[in-house]
Amino acid sequence: MRLLLFLLLVPLLAAQSLTITQEKVYNRPAWVLSNGVIRVALLSGGGHIAEVRYVSGDPRKDVNPMRVPHYPTIDPDTFVDSKHAAIYGSDPHRWLSSGYMGHLLCFPFYGPPSSKAEIAAGLGNHGEAPIVRWKELSRNISTTEVTFRYGSNLLKTQYSVERTIRLPKGGSYFTVEETIRNEANFDRPFQWMQHATFGQPFVEPGKTILDASATRGLTANTEFTWPIRTDPDGTPVDLRPMQPKPNSGSYSALLMDASRQTQFFTLYHPDYKVLIGYTFPTATNPWLADWQENKRNTSPPWNGQVVARGLEFGNSPFAEGLRKAIDRGSLFGVPAYEWIGAHEKRTTRFTVFLAEIPPGYKGTRDVTVESGEPRLVSK
Repeated sequence: MRLLLFLLLVPLLAAQSLTITQEKVYNRPAWVLSNGVIRVALLSGGGHIAEVRYVSGDPRKDVNPMRVPHYPTIDPDTFVDSKHAAIYGSDPHRWLSSGYMGHLLCFPFYGPPSSKAEIAAGLGNHGEAPIVRWKELSRNISTTEVTFRYGSNLLKTQYSVERTIRLPKGGSYFTVEETIRNEANFDRPFQWMQHATFGQPFVEPGKTILDASATRGLTANTEFTWPIRTDPDGTPVDLRPMQPKPNSGSYSALLMDASRQTQFFTLYHPDYKVLIGYTFPTATNPWLADWQENKRNTSPPWNGQVVARGLEFGNSPFAEGLRKAIDRGSLFGVPAYEWIGAHEKRTTRFTVFLAEIPPGYKGTRDVTVESGEPRLVSK
């Protein structure tokens, strides 16, 4: 009997082993964290979270929800304009497009550069953080969790950024603690957004469903109460499903529920067994943007082939760039940017989780956090 129990226990323990490995993920250098339940891939190029998935062996459960480009991607520090201009174009989005995958950090601005001078200085869409090399700072594997720290110095904009990722043993979630530091000798405004981008096959127009703790929003100059927008002809439109119209796109700025200390969103596709969700503090993340792309953008390297849904949370409602955010000032009475002091540090935290859902799942009513672990409350 003891031998039988031992033989049963060995594969169980092996399946839940905690590891950190260096691998090529979608042909990009990455650190891969695993606890035998899920695996998380972090790209050194741009720091992007490129993969978050179960490792059960069931393809309907193990699908990676994150966006993986259909075109070849390269690491930011190997980008050469003359070599790649034919593929990636010559606009300021080219640096980001060349290596953008999954969840990226938009910092210290959200959207395009504010001037031709910034573009000439090598600044592209969504700031410097997602287009530089990130380096490992430390790692640790204990009996209860994997801890991995990585970060980067943003030399052009005089900031530094680092993340600490914690993946607990046996859990289907991980936490991210992210710290920014103003390395300049002066106070200044900034935008700070997490751009979690999901793609095919998990994202499909008309099918992929969003639930969130939002209250009101603005899309195409139309205000609405989440999740129903009313068209000019009086037709109600449910914004939870990804909109099905071909060759289209949309962007909705959503204000989160100020009565909550912790916000959430979840995304699922009814044909898969898995849901992905995020929780994050209201204090540093009053805004959530719902960006949808359905083969609308025909410029390189998108070429009318991209199907994606981005959920972007942080301190700004629109990806309009820092100068326009300052000119806007606020939306619904909530600021569209923040100030950071000379040599000041700021820290935020968020949790990413997966959950297995049954056939016919109707949606998420709420997500609670108990002892650090997200708990799904279905409708």
